[in-house]
Amino acid sequence: MKKFADIGVRDSKLLTPKRREELYDQIRDVASAIEVGVISAEEINEAMAKGISLNELEASHFAQLFDKVKHDVGELYLDSPDVIEERFGMRVNMYSKKPTRVVGIRGNRKSGVRYTKVVSEHKADVKYPVVSASSIISKVTRDMEIRKLCKTSGIDFGSGYPSDFKTIDAVRKNIGNAYVEKNIRKYWKTIGRIKQTKLTYF
Repeated sequence: MKKFADIGVRDSKLLTPKRREELYDQIRDVASAIEVGVISAEEINEAMAKGISLNELEASHFAQLFDKVKHDVGELYLDSPDVIEERFGMRVNMYSKKPTRVVGIRGNRKSGVRYTKVVSEHKADVKYPVVSASSIISKVTRDMEIRKLCKTSGIDFGSGYPSDFKTIDAVRKNIGNAYVEKNIRKYWKTIGRIKQTKLTYF
């Protein structure tokens, strides 16, 4: 983890977009391996319609990315979105094809098997530089995806965050646009509020 700390990696939320992009390239230069996955709004909508939670979907994708890493991994650090930290680690454990053991969870282990230690904690992106590095890669990738969406749709969605007025205004004005609807989470609370506002005032 020291090599990430040495280049100035820290929680992505504490960095400007420009600094994140600078670190994005540096992280790729020093990391042994990087696997990135994108979960589309369409996949999230389909999963949630089937009663699959976001936590479950994330755990599944985390496990898929972990399984793609070819070299030996002694420790796997997860920024747990679950209220019970270890439960998210166990979900990743369940979906992964590799033998893992979650810190804080007791279980039987087979002798002679090398297990990857899974550390699943809240705010891991603040505590561990390797998770901070991962959060930077994720956020820059997300920003690139938003820019692609803006270019393809011809609509300026701003940052894509609910705290951004430009984002909320763009979504509100384009509710009903098939392409936009396909790329927005239907079960997003912000969408519910926007639709309710349109019903009330328009």
